[in-house]
Parts: sequence; structure tokens; C-alpha cells
Amino acid sequence: MADIDVTLASVASRFQLEGTVETIEPYGDGHINVTYLVVTSQRRYILQKMNTAIFPDTANLMRNIELVTAFLREQGQETLDIVPTATGASYLQDDSGAWRVYRFIEDTISYNLVPDADVFRDAGAAFGSFQNRLAGFDASQLTETIARFHDTPNRFNAFKAALAADTQSRAATCRPEIDFYLEHADVYPTIVIGLGNGSIPLRVTHNDTKLNNILMDAGTHKARAIIDLDTVMPGSMLYDFGDSIRFGASTALEDEPDLSKVHFSTDLFRAYTEGFVGELRHSITNREAELLPLGARMMTLECGMRFLTDYLSGDTYFATKYPEHNLVRCRTQIQLVREMEQKAAETNAIVDAVMSAPAQEVR
Repeated sequence: MADIDVTLASVASRFQLEGTVETIEPYGDGHINVTYLVVTSQRRYILQKMNTAIFPDTANLMRNIELVTAFLREQGQETLDIVPTATGASYLQDDSGAWRVYRFIEDTISYNLVPDADVFRDAGAAFGSFQNRLAGFDASQLTETIARFHDTPNRFNAFKAALAADTQSRAATCRPEIDFYLEHADVYPTIVIGLGNGSIPLRVTHNDTKLNNILMDAGTHKARAIIDLDTVMPGSMLYDFGDSIRFGASTALEDEPDLSKVHFSTDLFRAYTEGFVGELRHSITNREAELLPLGARMMTLECGMRFLTDYLSGDTYFATKYPEHNLVRCRTQIQLVREMEQKAAETNAIVDAVMSAPAQEVR
């Protein structure tokens, strides 16, 4: 292991890995945790250094994941498989940080952009099924890993505080983006109010339903496993639906600097809605169905606002590759919101059609 970083080699040696470690290399493009691919003489693993600044309660976060994955596995659902430490713990905490290991799920692929409508329809079905399978799970067992994670009014307050402080003197570089979020203030409380008064049901949700958090079978391209379970906690299905649309119904990557390439695809919106509602059509309420297009706009508004907040604050949350990276991300989200607003009548009609179609006709 002469060519392997000494710290990584030491960390890996303290987990119950099969075989001799041969290589440890950076893996993936996640914003939050630092991820490595560990290759041994017998199999592959994912090693992650968890971001304890964002997820300070590591013990309860890992307990959430243990509970949810065990519940899913009992139902025959393929899911993340935690590799214990040498002492049997679910994670390792030492002077170098907090670490965990998952078995690598072989023969799978993931997408940063939707390759076709059929894949996105299957993605909708996968996240709808994920919620269905967890319908019988006692949500009171879960700890809130990030308090008020999708509380959009709270995110707006954080944005306004970052704007007022302007610690990096960046507000002057993004005045149109700032004005955009200030002008949408009346929309932000909608889902929070609904959860509060019971008109929107509280469900166990994933809360980070980007397309690349679904592992697809490399051969069939069908969904096999939902990953990145750090934010599984109680919430609204509108959060899960909306974040999937924000990410998957865009024609460009989240950080595409050329906004002429960024568009909201109603064809992809339709495909995902067919898959998602197809799995949840017996439990989705009329109010939830009515608000699905709003959920897409809300999550896109919220994410863009978070990117802008982080830009104003000096890029302390999302990993960035250059100084304007978060501002570029923010601009793609604004572009998507504008097109969602322009196409609101069309997306409302799509939801109505899917909800009224016989079950066998929802593809």
C-alpha cells in the first residue's frame, strides 16, 4: 500500500473489509461528503469522510440509516449495506474525522442528466416506491439530521441575513439574482403552512432526490437502489417530487454557465409524474397532487436561494471549484423557475391527466 495515502490506509484498515486493500482513489462528485473508492483483492467499497460541520450529530445520522436500510432490506429492497468497523460500530470517529464504509453496489450506473424519458419515468417510480415502502415505518424513530432542512421561509431568512451581512462584498455582483428571490417571498410559506395545518400529510421522505442518487442496473437501466440517505427524515412528498424535477427535468447540468442550454422539459416532467404517481396513486391526496407543479418550483427556488446564500457567505456549505461556482448554480435554478412559471398551465394539465388516467394506463 506504498502509494496509498497513509491516513486513508489507516482508516480503511479499521473496517471489516474483505481482502487486502490495493487502491484508494477519489470517487464521484458529491457536494457534501468526501468519497473514495476502495479496491481490495476481493471486492470494492465506498469509503466516505462525513461532513460533520453540516451533519454534527453523526451517531443519530448513522442510526437513521441503519434503521431505514434494515427496514427496506426486510421488504426485499436492495439498499445501502453498511460495513462495520473492527469493533462492530457503524462508523469510525478519530482525530482525522468521521468515516463510514458501504459495500459497492456492482453493475450499476447513475446519471447526472436524464438520457431519455423512460429512464426518468423509472426514476419517478423508484422514489414513489421508496416512499410507499417506508409508509409502514415509524417516522418517530428518526432524528432530524438537518433542522428545518426544507423549511423554505427559514431558508429565506438565512438568505436575507447573508445579504445584510454581505461578508464577502459580493452582493453588488448579483443584484438581479437577489431581486428575483426577494420578489418571490409570498410563495415560500405554502408547503410549511400545509404541513402545519394538516392539509399536506407528513411522510418519511428522502429529501435529496436528485437523479444521481438512484443506482440503475447497468444492463436493464431499471432502478435498483436509492442512495445518499443522510437526509431521510419526516417531510412532504412535494419535497421529494420537486427536487427530482428540479434536477432531472433540466436539459443541462446544475452548474451549466451557458443559460441558453438550460431549459425545463415538460416531456420529462410528464414522464416522472407518470412514474411517481403510478406508485403512489392509491395514497396521494388531492391536495398533494394539486401542488406537485408548485413543489417543483418551490424546490428549485429553494435550492437556487441556498446557492446564492452560500455565494454571499463565502462558499461555506457547497463545494466549489471556482469563485463564481455557486452563483452559476443559482442562475441555472432561476432560469428553470422562470420556465416552470411560463409552463404552469401545461404542468397542471399533465398532473390532472395522470391522476385521472386508469392505473394500467399510467406508464
